[in-house]
Amino acid sequence: MEGEIKEEFNRSGFTLDNEEEILKKCLTFCINYNLKPSDLVSSWEVYYLNRQLDESTVQNAEMDGFLLHLQTEQKEAVLKEEPNLYVYSSKDVDMILNDEEEDVKEVIPGTPTDKTLRLDSEPFDSTVKSNGNGYSSGKPSKLVTPFGRRTDKFVVKFNINNLPDTENGDNKHAHENLEDDIIKRVHPRTKCSLVVHGSGPEPGCRFMYDRIEDRFNALENRVRRHAALLSSSGLYEEPMDPTIASQRNVFAVGMICCEGEGHLNDKSILLQNSVEHSGGQRVRLDLNKLSQFSIFPGQIVGVEGHNPSGHCLIASKVVDSVPSSASPDEDLHPAKKQALDQEIQSTDSTYTQKDISMLIASGPFTTTDNLLFEPLTELLAYASRKPPQLLILLGPFVDSEHPEIRKGTVDRSFDEIFHMEIIRRLQDYVEYMGSDAHVLIVPSTRDANHDFVFPQPAFEIHPPNLKHQITSLTNPGIFAANQVRVGCCTVDILRQLSREEMSRNLKDGTPSDRMSRLANHILSQRSFYPLYPPAEDIPLDFSLAPEALYFTSVPDILILPSDMKYFVKVLSLGGGSEGEEQMKCICINPGRLAKGEGGGTFVELNYHGGADKMNASIIGI
Repeated sequence: MEGEIKEEFNRSGFTLDNEEEILKKCLTFCINYNLKPSDLVSSWEVYYLNRQLDESTVQNAEMDGFLLHLQTEQKEAVLKEEPNLYVYSSKDVDMILNDEEEDVKEVIPGTPTDKTLRLDSEPFDSTVKSNGNGYSSGKPSKLVTPFGRRTDKFVVKFNINNLPDTENGDNKHAHENLEDDIIKRVHPRTKCSLVVHGSGPEPGCRFMYDRIEDRFNALENRVRRHAALLSSSGLYEEPMDPTIASQRNVFAVGMICCEGEGHLNDKSILLQNSVEHSGGQRVRLDLNKLSQFSIFPGQIVGVEGHNPSGHCLIASKVVDSVPSSASPDEDLHPAKKQALDQEIQSTDSTYTQKDISMLIASGPFTTTDNLLFEPLTELLAYASRKPPQLLILLGPFVDSEHPEIRKGTVDRSFDEIFHMEIIRRLQDYVEYMGSDAHVLIVPSTRDANHDFVFPQPAFEIHPPNLKHQITSLTNPGIFAANQVRVGCCTVDILRQLSREEMSRNLKDGTPSDRMSRLANHILSQRSFYPLYPPAEDIPLDFSLAPEALYFTSVPDILILPSDMKYFVKVLSLGGGSEGEEQMKCICINPGRLAKGEGGGTFVELNYHGGADKMNASIIGI
């Protein structure tokens, strides 16, 4: 088994530092936790990504931390199998002792007091109000929540600053006095224009009606679109049938598939071609001659190689991205465009530079020990101190994985929680900040109060007199704010790609930035969800606007919330051949606003015309 473990590590691109010692420990892990070598290496990849390890060498010093990671996975698996199992902590004992007398008394509803009215009139007070307010879904508690006990409210964890020195001086003071308890009303900067692009499903649409034909057509159209773009670039030959035996080199375009179940390996890679060129047949793909590649199931690639036997295509080159020169003109191929903000300012036409300031946060917006939504309150308090032109909130809002939601112990419907805890707070925020404030919300498949389907329609919200300030976007979706194109998708595609990707980098020996490589797959495939077959928990429905998953041109900003570590990265696409323009995109994973019983992170971004002129900060809450 030690040999199998070593082979699995090498197959995934990892080398062992102290080989004998590490293999002994890994063998013990497999025996104790009943793991296969492939499962062990998959767990190591998750641990490797979460710890943001730079080298692809497995160090003996990381084995203790890896053991804790395996133990946590085993514990989560047990809790998932036995959902009624509850692990008591000292906090539960304290709550029982403090609330013992209150449990005996019968709660008699009364009229609202002045205290309640005062609390509702100050929605952005960052202090914890767990007694007597209407935000709590549980019993009143005398205890301060773990979230309220934290000492540092806002800490800058990471910063990218490409602005000139004259602007840097202003930004140095950007995060000063974050602990100031006095919230002053400050007017936002100039109101931003907002135009939504795309053709996602409409609210109230019917789903779960997709057929095999819909899936086939969607995949076939992806291959055809990719082949047309590669051919129109003039850099490659016309695609041919790679299943025919031939000694000469051919160029083929198809989709990467895995033979059977499980992860990709050297012997299970297949290339599925289009119906036009080979009747949709599959051929085995041999990548042993390549020193560098990165593939995953569902990826559309162009392959140069020859097939001497008719059974295996031996690749000499793999093209995994569309040249920037081949991008279609949106004016010639217009997508359905809908302007949700009909009061676009006349100043929009006079913009000479694309400027936008935004706060970006991804759910969950409440900690796992309550439904007080304290992190959201803190975020809105921060936004009222430093008003952005656009506040972007990405789901889940009413998280179906929250312990109280999952167990069904709440006494309100999911829609009531959403409108009382989320929409009401946002209405209070925009009313408090004035007509220039703008909020954009994006749903998630984890939202208990929304359609469990992907692509996902926008929320049906009808805020009175505020419809131009609170906008709901489809998932995934693309919009333009002050002419800055922004794409966002709340499905954790980065984590899913990390589990399925197979890569090799033997060119220079230096490990590549894996998170940048995963995010680049989204841009190079021109798809928010290029993985196929989809992950088990993703309700992908090809009968619902499959074009909503694709984008024709690279956006300026790409927002991909993930459970993996937060980041802000500048991605480069193109420029590999002469005359090809290099495009840059800012990719952002804001992390989660709430993590367990504590706070998480969000992103503050000031964009001034390009990826080379921006200031981005990841702030811990």
